[in-house]
Amino acid sequence: MVRLEELHAYYGASHVLHGVTLDLAAGQVGTILGRNGVGKTTTLRTIMGLARTGTGRVLIGDRDMTGWAPHRVARAGVAYVPEGRQIFPALTALENIRVAERRPAARWPLERLLELFPPLRERLYHRGRQLSGGEQQMLAIARGLVSDPAVLLLDEPSQGLAPMVVRELARVIRGLPAEGVTVLLVEQNLKLAELIADQVFVMMKGRVVYAATPERLRAEEDDVRRRYLTL
Repeated sequence: MVRLEELHAYYGASHVLHGVTLDLAAGQVGTILGRNGVGKTTTLRTIMGLARTGTGRVLIGDRDMTGWAPHRVARAGVAYVPEGRQIFPALTALENIRVAERRPAARWPLERLLELFPPLRERLYHRGRQLSGGEQQMLAIARGLVSDPAVLLLDEPSQGLAPMVVRELARVIRGLPAEGVTVLLVEQNLKLAELIADQVFVMMKGRVVYAATPERLRAEEDDVRRRYLTL
């Protein structure tokens, strides 16, 4: 479903991705791990068309979307939840969801989103800035789902959240493939990655240097931490 082939990407003259190769099957959750500054967020932004692509390819399903503009990527069924949530603070929770709804949602109408995220039901008419961090993250994911995506890109969804909220988000993310949504997320939380992922990818210096199932990662965790994740 999501395949990156020797992907290079740039911010201006800065060469950030140096041949990222990654393959995530439809109906799976994939997690990208790595130290700060290794290109994890840039990988998601490049898929979404927000970073300049050099050589290599971005394929979603059987479609080559390399270099597509972000609006074309979104219309083709990819949704992006950026780091820091970036909801509209002056809009209500309901308005935040509605503004992302290009047409009436078929698979993720409002009522279904509220079933997925019950805390939002009582907060629909509160402004974004009045929501807690966990509620804002739920809202950001709901805003992504309302476009009925086939692929959901999540950047650091657990960042700054209480453990109880992280567990609830993990439950939601783990259940999305059963609803037809393939998920690729960036995370710093190794334990969360092991809990929810079908495939784990570790990046270093703009490349994927390790790919494994969670079971293999657990068996090799000490070595992976030492080589790729600790300073």
